[in-house]
Amino acid sequence: MDAHDIRNAYLAYQRDRGHVQIARANLVPRGDGSTLFTGSGMQALLPYLLGEHHPDGIRLTDSQPCLRAQDIEEVGDNRHTTFFEMLGNWSLGDYFKEHQIRAFFTFLVDVVGLDPMKLAVSCFIGDEKYGIPRDDEAAAIWQAVFAEHGIEAGIAVVGSQADGDARGVEPGEKIFFYDSGENWWSRGGSLLGTPLGDPCGPDSEVFYDFGPDHHDACFGKAHPASDSGQFMEIGNQVFMQYRREQDGSFTPLDQRNVDFGGGLERIAAAALDTPDVYRISLLWPIVQTLEGLSGASYEADPKPFRIIADHLRGAVFLAVDGVRPSNKEQGYVMRRLLRRAIRTAYSINLRDTFFEGVVGQIADLYENDYPEIRTSREEIVAVLLREEKSFRRTLEAGLRMIGGFSGRTLTGEDIFRLSDTNGFPRELSIEEAERLGIPVEEDWSAGYDAALRVQQERSRSASHLGAADPA
Repeated sequence: MDAHDIRNAYLAYQRDRGHVQIARANLVPRGDGSTLFTGSGMQALLPYLLGEHHPDGIRLTDSQPCLRAQDIEEVGDNRHTTFFEMLGNWSLGDYFKEHQIRAFFTFLVDVVGLDPMKLAVSCFIGDEKYGIPRDDEAAAIWQAVFAEHGIEAGIAVVGSQADGDARGVEPGEKIFFYDSGENWWSRGGSLLGTPLGDPCGPDSEVFYDFGPDHHDACFGKAHPASDSGQFMEIGNQVFMQYRREQDGSFTPLDQRNVDFGGGLERIAAAALDTPDVYRISLLWPIVQTLEGLSGASYEADPKPFRIIADHLRGAVFLAVDGVRPSNKEQGYVMRRLLRRAIRTAYSINLRDTFFEGVVGQIADLYENDYPEIRTSREEIVAVLLREEKSFRRTLEAGLRMIGGFSGRTLTGEDIFRLSDTNGFPRELSIEEAERLGIPVEEDWSAGYDAALRVQQERSRSASHLGAADPA
């Protein structure tokens, strides 16, 4: 199954099980100033997970486009993307662990066709101090599900990720108990960070094992929660069954919820048995278009292809959802994605405009499932092409300017000047300096902010002078 098939099969699978398919949320959260982008499927559903009544009922499903700008520096390896789709299903006080675990396992094995021998799962190890028991309930369900497929699933009590790095995996182990750093969900991001009065609970992640050939030993021994490359998380099931009380304790909830999120791109990569998500049907055609335009080879150096494909895909969806390149908030991130893609294209000999062809390919891949792309296609191309042409006018001069700092340290004031004069996002200037071996001032942001304040003061002074001039 390709990624398109998996998305549609998942939504049909959940509808057949009584879920209502809801519309996706905009990439720019409405009424939530705490974050720039929708970064998970559950983000727009948080009020209902916290107790509000959802008009579509208690079983919901969708495929949610997400963007996580914090991952931009990670893009270039074989699994990180800033933009991705999250397959989701939710139970608001209806089914719980047994139904969810069995349903997801069945989808992966019987619908997608994954080999159950290559799956591993994690559960919460518990916390005696706060009276939260080990999640033996989830582990027992997992053992039963594996057994029904002829697999004796051994249990490993690991602890932290660092413990796993030292311990590794013993033969036959399929179920791994980790601490709250890996297997606890709250809005605060950890057990101790759970806000008072909030629901929270253990989660159970599902991993695909690509085998020891993909393990990087610099991360220690291989295990599911490692970053070594052998295992890749493809889905996470959050079981909201506790509330943190005002005294800091945790008590069982009367209404227990399930929040599931699965990465479409990662499930599709597992279906191909490759850890390289850029090989899937929603990304590989973009790579092939770039190969055709540049004459360069993905096999020879995949990193620039990955950066360009990811960044332009994210920018297309941002444009669809009303974001325009600017120097503020969402627009700044969009501009950074586009300008980073343009600079990266130099490394595969793409020095002329190329957005139009690539954006057209991205639109072709998505417009059947996201008709809003079809209706705004011409505008999307125009917006991105305008930004590309604008940046190219100053790019060469900016690159020469950064190269001129060879032999000395790049300061915050220098970085501001590159941004103000040449349109270089701050981070791009730093990346380019690092690429050239030019040291960057440790506290560069202070110098940048100081230069910005000086410019703002000059602008205000000029404005006042102009207002006082009757001419």
